[in-house]
Amino acid sequence: MGSQVAELFYEVDRLRAELLNTVEVTTDCHCVEAAVSHREILTRIENVILGIVTSLSRDEAPVLALPNRSSWANVSFDTGVGLQMTSGSSVTAIRSDCPSSVTKFAQIIKILSVIYRLVQSNSYATKRDIYYNSTQLFGSQTAVDNIVDDISCMLKIPRRSLHVVSVHIHVNVRVIVSTYKAVAVSSNIGGIRNIVSSAKFVLIVEKDATFQRLLDDNFCAKLSPCIIMTGKGVPDVNSRLMVRKLWDILRIPIFALVDADPHGIEIMCIYKYGSVAMSFEAHSLTVSSVMWLGLLPSDIQRLQVPRDALIPLTKRDESKLNSLLKRPYLTTQPHWQKEMELMQQTKVKAELQSLAAIAPDFLTSIYLPNKLRYGGWV
Repeated sequence: MGSQVAELFYEVDRLRAELLNTVEVTTDCHCVEAAVSHREILTRIENVILGIVTSLSRDEAPVLALPNRSSWANVSFDTGVGLQMTSGSSVTAIRSDCPSSVTKFAQIIKILSVIYRLVQSNSYATKRDIYYNSTQLFGSQTAVDNIVDDISCMLKIPRRSLHVVSVHIHVNVRVIVSTYKAVAVSSNIGGIRNIVSSAKFVLIVEKDATFQRLLDDNFCAKLSPCIIMTGKGVPDVNSRLMVRKLWDILRIPIFALVDADPHGIEIMCIYKYGSVAMSFEAHSLTVSSVMWLGLLPSDIQRLQVPRDALIPLTKRDESKLNSLLKRPYLTTQPHWQKEMELMQQTKVKAELQSLAAIAPDFLTSIYLPNKLRYGGWV
C-alpha cells in the first residue's frame, strides 16, 4: 500500500521539490504593507481629512487622488509576484466641486469615517452593513465594494486591515478538510492559525458544481491526503488570500481545475498572476506556483471527447481568448500559450462535465488520478 501511494504521488512530490528550490524575486512596486498598526491606519485617515480641511481653509475645492486600478499601463509583470501596481502609477482626481465625481467624493469620506470608528473600537462591519446604513448615498453594494478597494489602495493598507469584511461568515470559499466534508472559510483569513496538514497538494476547483461532484464521488478519500477548495467562479479576495495562506504555510503544489474555455483560463490566471484591479495587493494575493491541471484543450483531443459534448466558441469567447494571449505573463508560459492557441484553432470549448460523456465517473476515477500520477499539468 505504501509503495502504491509513493508511486501515485511521485510526480507531485517531484514538483514540490522543484518549487521549493525556486527563488521568488520581488521588485519595487506601489503595494500595500503586509501589516499596519491601528495607530498608523488612523494617522493615514487623519492625514487625508487634514488635506481636505487645509483645502477648505484656502477656499479651494478638496480633491482626492486615487491610483488608477483599471489601467494596464499602471501595472508591471514580475515572474515571482504577478501583476503589480507600479510606483509611478497614474491617479484619478476625485473632485468635490465636479458634478461627475462629487457623489464618489462623499462616498469615500463616508466610508473613511466608518473605517476610522471601526479601527478605533477594534470592531468589524460588513460591506453590506455599510451599504444598508446609507443606501441612498451608495446606490448599490458594488459601489461600496469598489470604494473600499480604492481606499485600501490610496492608504496602502491591506483591505483586511480596514476592519471591513465581505460577510461575517464567508460562504464563497469552500474547502474539504480531513473529515472529507466541505466547510465554509471564515472571512478573517488572517485570523486563521495553526494550519497543519499532511496534504500532498491543493486543488483549486473553478465551479461549485464540480467541487460538489468531487465531494459526492469521495475524491478526497481516493487521493488522500489532499486539500480541495473552490471560490465558486471568479475568486474574491478571501478566496485568493486562502490559497496564498495555504501556499505560504504548507509549500505544496497547487493545481487549478477549470473548464477548457477562456473564462476558466482567466480565473486560473487571477489565482496565479492576480488582476489589474487588485495589483496593489499582489504580494499577498498571488501564487505564482499554480499549475494548470485541467481541463486542457489538448486533453479534449487526446481523450476524444465526443463532439456533441463540445461547445463552439462565441465571438465573445474569441475576443477574450485574444485578450488573454496578449497579456504579459503569457510570454513566460509557452505551454499555456500553446494550449490556448489550440483552442483558437479548434474553435471549441468544453466544460469539465463533458468528460461524463466518456464515462459517468471518468473525471474522478480516471482523469484526475492519472493526471496527478503521470504529471499531466502545465
